[in-house]
Amino acid sequence: MTAKPARRNSPVLHVAVVALLVAASAYFTYELRREEQAKAPEVLVVTDRAQKGGGNQSGAQKWDRLKNPERSVLRSADGAVLATFTDGARTASLTGKSRTFTEPATTQARVVTDNWVRLLPESWRNGAEREQWFQDWFKKYYGSEEDDLFAIAFQYGDQAPAKKDAAGVQYAGDAAFGPLNPNGSPGNDLRLEQSDFYDYLGIPYTFRNGTVEQPEKNKRGALDCSGFIRTVFGYRSRFPLMASDTGGNGLPRTANGMARSKTGVDILPLKGIGPQDRPASVDVLQPGDLVFFKLDARSGDRLDHAGMYLGNDTDGHKIFISSREEANGPTIGDKGGASRLDGNGYYAAALRSAKRL
Repeated sequence: MTAKPARRNSPVLHVAVVALLVAASAYFTYELRREEQAKAPEVLVVTDRAQKGGGNQSGAQKWDRLKNPERSVLRSADGAVLATFTDGARTASLTGKSRTFTEPATTQARVVTDNWVRLLPESWRNGAEREQWFQDWFKKYYGSEEDDLFAIAFQYGDQAPAKKDAAGVQYAGDAAFGPLNPNGSPGNDLRLEQSDFYDYLGIPYTFRNGTVEQPEKNKRGALDCSGFIRTVFGYRSRFPLMASDTGGNGLPRTANGMARSKTGVDILPLKGIGPQDRPASVDVLQPGDLVFFKLDARSGDRLDHAGMYLGNDTDGHKIFISSREEANGPTIGDKGGASRLDGNGYYAAALRSAKRL
């Protein structure tokens, strides 16, 4: 291959391009905030100033009630969105310090976001802002930089450093999707599925119903798509987990079980598995929502892939993170298809539903 001659870029032009990209990113963030604010009804409840767990927000704060889905939005005195809580869901989106998430080994996509997604100790309901449990929680976490769902998710991506607990068990670090399938090939079940969080940890786990699951040695350090979601929301963030797809309450084992479960709030209701059942719009999605796909015809009427929506990247595309076979682990990259929910790409066309836990 002949090396290309180095380009002699003008410093002024380089600075102008960078400035343009930064301005575009700010514009997308502003437009998304403005769209939600434009949907707001008149203020229904005005509360006393809440104290941040960090930061220095001042002035009165006010609550709005919005529909589709039913939710409560906390705003600053100037109308800026500070937090969003959805009826029936524990997932909350808090506005905080801006962060950038990247995966340079597999993609040039960058997600710059001021959303911090956390789990409430109870499901939200209208009026919960007046209850002591919420006031205590909000005081602790609003403005806090303690790991949220996004930070946890990226602790399993490419080259993520290992983290161990006091007993020496690795609970975070670069995760594989699964061991090589002796009967598989590239593009055709190359890696084995069914690697859950206890496989990654390499230790037995007792579920709330008394079921004990044993890890498989060859799956140590591996997480399939639903196992990754269960690790982030369940094992790390303490959302209740089921041992399988049936029996009890909590997050089921598989993508299909999660999508069809009554747990959480259906943001994009599942209508069917065919191409005609793709949601007409994904604008209602909120960072932290679970998204479900129909990728493989061999799985019959079952949905077969799950991920977590992150928001817009700096190019304006709606991005999600998931563990997949082609990338051999959690990714926002393009191996096996770009991680975009907009347009007509592989995953966008296969999207069938979304849920807010």
